Order: sequence, then C-alpha cells, then structure tokens
Amino acid sequence: MLIRRGRHGGRAVGLGIVMAAMLSGCDYWPPALQTQIEQLRSELQTVTTEKAQLQTQMTSLMKAKDDLQAQVDDLVRTNRDKSAMIASLQSSVTSLQERLVKSSKSATAKVASTKPATVKPATKPSVKTASKAPVKKKTLTKSPTAH
Repeated sequence: MLIRRGRHGGRAVGLGIVMAAMLSGCDYWPPALQTQIEQLRSELQTVTTEKAQLQTQMTSLMKAKDDLQAQVDDLVRTNRDKSAMIASLQSSVTSLQERLVKSSKSATAKVASTKPATVKPATKPSVKTASKAPVKKKTLTKSPTAH
C-alpha cells in the first residue's frame, strides 16, 4: 500500500509543480514558439502601419469626395438658374415674334386703308409700287464669352 500512495503522491506533486509554473508565468518558451511569436509581432506591426496609411488615404478621399459634391451641387444650382433664364428668354422671343407679326399685319392694314378709294380707270400707273419685302427674323446667337 505504501507503493500506491507514493505513485499518487508523486503525480499530485508533479501536477502541483506544473500548475504553479503556469500560474507564476513561466518565462521559458521553446525556440520554435518564440520564433512564431516574433513573426506574429512583426506582422501585427506591419498591419498596424498599413491600417494607419489606409485611414489617412480614406480621410483624404472623403475630403476630395466632399469637395466634388460641393462642386456638383454648385453646378446643379447654376444649371437650374441657366435653365430658368433660357425659358424666360424663349418666352420673351416668342412674345416679341407675336408682336412683330401683329405690327406687320397692322402696318399692312394701314397701307391698304390709306390707298385712294377712287382710281381713274383710263390711266395706269407707270411705275409699279415696290412690294414689301418679307420680314427677316433675327436669330439670337450665343456669344462666345457668355457662360
């Protein structure tokens, strides 16, 4: 019986030493494990550096995106203003064309009403009156300096 107790006691003591070594923070690591730990530390440092670089790039890209978005907003606002100006100008041109047509019709009517009512049948006019030339429309051209 004494032999049995010795075996169990030796195992318990060995287990106690291993547990104490684990809890006390044993500084011994096998060389292969130390190499692996150093390699992981090196990779961690590389990844941390890359992460910082990517964050810097992301910050600069976000700033560029914000600048471009501001430009787009400005261009949209300018486009809307120019579209309103074009619509106004087209309305003005249409209005002026209608006034021109009305004024040319009234001028034709006035000329017809001022002709003498009685014409001598025996005499023919020796010179024909010049007929009125058709009115040419002026086209608006965009000046090269306009924006």
